[in-house]
Amino acid sequence: ADGELVQYHYGLKDLVTILFYIFIAIILHAVVQEYALDKINRRLHLSKVKHSKFNESGQLVAFHLTSMVWCLYVVVTEGYISNPRSLWENYPHVYLPFQVKFFYLCQLAYWLHALPELYFQKVRKEEIPRQLRCIALYLVHIAGAYLLNLTRLGLILLLLQYLAEFFFHMARLVYFTDENNEKLFNVWAIVFVVTRLFTLTLYILVIGFGLPRVENQALDPERGNFFSFLFNNILFRMSVLLLVCLFQASVMWRFIHFQLRRWREYWNEQSSRKRAAAGAKQQAKPLKRDSGYHENGVVKAENGTSLRTKKLKSP
Repeated sequence: ADGELVQYHYGLKDLVTILFYIFIAIILHAVVQEYALDKINRRLHLSKVKHSKFNESGQLVAFHLTSMVWCLYVVVTEGYISNPRSLWENYPHVYLPFQVKFFYLCQLAYWLHALPELYFQKVRKEEIPRQLRCIALYLVHIAGAYLLNLTRLGLILLLLQYLAEFFFHMARLVYFTDENNEKLFNVWAIVFVVTRLFTLTLYILVIGFGLPRVENQALDPERGNFFSFLFNNILFRMSVLLLVCLFQASVMWRFIHFQLRRWREYWNEQSSRKRAAAGAKQQAKPLKRDSGYHENGVVKAENGTSLRTKKLKSP
């Protein structure tokens, strides 16, 4: 009927939809590579290693920017930001609006398409384990939020994650075009710390205070209620929060270690440049001559006479 609100649930037919959008993602990936990244690479004349990293960051910048804008539009129109209580109220969130379900299916399709792209892009063997680990983490978290009916929390977390990742890969692109320009890495560092703090706060708010207050606390897998009865147990709730805090602490530790190494390399490079400049100045200083001075190209003695030996004329 007119005005009827249609909502959706997940099922086996989602696999067919995801497969279709995997092919769409592969086509879009090839379009971005052919008409944007390859043309820029021809102008920059990058090495093979930088060429591969430039392509990776270029593809992810396009994806993260699109996903970030799309995700922001979804959470604003659905009212998840204006009403934070909606993240846990009426859990489980079994039935989804169309735009939420479509967003999750497209996210799963993109990260699944990244697996055959490792072969199509001829990624180096040294880079494959790192990229496989990244793809697996995204798939586990997105599929987990989708199947366990935590889609609202997952949208906010994805928005924060994509915001930090966008600035990181954008900073890499700028660095490849100009190695002396690292200002955007400083912006990424600030955004990364802020998003980690928001992520940790969101976990504590939803897991520590939101889900334990859900009215239906009974385990009911048929209705999609998997967690609320567990979070009613304070021991389980504190254990989960401890694991979340430890994971975020490990991420921050790796980030701090990366920043310290980067600053150390920067200061070593600056000190080496200063030493090279000081050595060049010393070499450029004129040599002092103890005897005489130059006048019209002839070396003169202190009394003004020439130092050249005079030839005696034969009588």
